[in-house]
Amino acid sequence: MAVWAQTMAALADRRGAALKRYAFLLCGDDAEADDLVQEALVRAFARPGHRTEDEAEGYVRRIMLNRFLDSKRSGRVWRRVSPLLHRRDYVPDASGQVVVNADVRAALARLSPRQRACAVLRYYEDLTVAQIAGELGCREGSVKRYLSEAHQRLAELLGDGEAAYEGRPATARGTDARSQPAARK
Repeated sequence: MAVWAQTMAALADRRGAALKRYAFLLCGDDAEADDLVQEALVRAFARPGHRTEDEAEGYVRRIMLNRFLDSKRSGRVWRRVSPLLHRRDYVPDASGQVVVNADVRAALARLSPRQRACAVLRYYEDLTVAQIAGELGCREGSVKRYLSEAHQRLAELLGDGEAAYEGRPATARGTDARSQPAARK
């Protein structure tokens, strides 16, 4: 087996699940995430070269990000965003964490492609603003704007974040029962 084929096989075996999670966070759909990973692997290894596994993973992630952004630029709409809002295959655990995760995925799906890409790169990949700007080929100020807009939109969609852990319904920031003025007698 050629070195590049061994590298690809090792990457798929060791980091396949992480690549799939990254793709899913970008596109919001299991089938589309599978396609994104597969297409990125094929593109990355279409021209055999001498890459380490770490270099190959970075290259595959960059291809996935570019393909995701290209698909949004070309005007294609996500095929299946609404099923995220009604998924039945997730059962909440005692803490409600799974429900919160499903809510986050649904909220990410409602961000613009650039906002979503910036949010995923910042909060999932833990990249700095400068690194995100380099990945996306834009200015740091643009990344800050996208992150700010994403943060604001996610706060609107998800509420204050404490509600899910305190048994309260998640509402927009500052609109839960504790923040309402007490009724006068």
